[in-house]
Amino acid sequence: MQDVLTISDLRAYYVNDLFGVRREVRAVDGISLSVRRNEVYGIAGESSSGKTSLIKTLAGAIRPPMRVMGGSVVFDFGGRTIDVYRQPEAMRPARWRHLSYIMQGSMNVLNPVRRVKHAFKDFAARHIRLDPSAFRRRVEAHLDRLHLAPSVLEAFPHQLSGGMRQRVCIALATVCEPEFIIADEPTTALDVLVQLDVLRLLKEVQTRLGSSIVFVTHDMSVHAAISDRLGIMYAGRLVEEGATAALFSRPQHPYTAHLIASLPRIGDTRPRRSLQGRPPNLSAPPMGCRFHPRCPLAIERCGREVPDLLPSATGGRVACFRAGEVSAP
Repeated sequence: MQDVLTISDLRAYYVNDLFGVRREVRAVDGISLSVRRNEVYGIAGESSSGKTSLIKTLAGAIRPPMRVMGGSVVFDFGGRTIDVYRQPEAMRPARWRHLSYIMQGSMNVLNPVRRVKHAFKDFAARHIRLDPSAFRRRVEAHLDRLHLAPSVLEAFPHQLSGGMRQRVCIALATVCEPEFIIADEPTTALDVLVQLDVLRLLKEVQTRLGSSIVFVTHDMSVHAAISDRLGIMYAGRLVEEGATAALFSRPQHPYTAHLIASLPRIGDTRPRRSLQGRPPNLSAPPMGCRFHPRCPLAIERCGREVPDLLPSATGGRVACFRAGEVSAP
């Protein structure tokens, strides 16, 4: 299957130069992965693992103090290749038309003092290029496919429920029928039933458009429901990647096993054990494998050497010297 996104050795740091002291926070440190056409690629990891920093670099949506220090992000939009950081002028017209972004929290997107219709005009009108009445009909037809009434266009964001606002954001991100969608925790702060509705809606859109989605969330149960493949991040690095079903049934990395074991199971009343310690300070990360200070399987080698991301027994990739020795959760 053809790749629509290829990331090679991507490094993006938060850099501060204050009072003669330079401090680098290595939020994305040597990430290499690819996303195939017409698939949902999930990115998981606890808070401060670098998930949001990674997807900001994919979209070219970085601002100081964040800097891309090296590597490449290359999209293939129907045979048209764009290198995000070597061809920044080519990315501007591609946004929303070929690449869209569902941000975390609908109120980060929708202006609270303007009606919803203005958001569609601001983001999509210059790409769709229809006269105002035809553009309105196009948007209303799109909303209807997403089970939203045309009347939401005349509403202010505060007049809509959280679930409706999130569906509006999905409609906004997909009205131009993009080939690639970045979804940054789109189900955060929604109750379980609304989460299910939003996930079903996203999958319907992805199937109809044939788009690829990078879906970011710390909630492993959400990944089990929507992701085709899953990448696990820890402390700015990719530690495991593979088909979602394979990762859940046979995790190869101890951190992946911990994330999966934290999920509640019906009928299982045993207490869940938390992972000892805390994520490392990325301005001064530990030597070797960054997970080794918290890892129950760590050996002396883990503190000296950085494990390479190599093919795993389940058909994916894993960065661990003791890969495959993990007990199934």
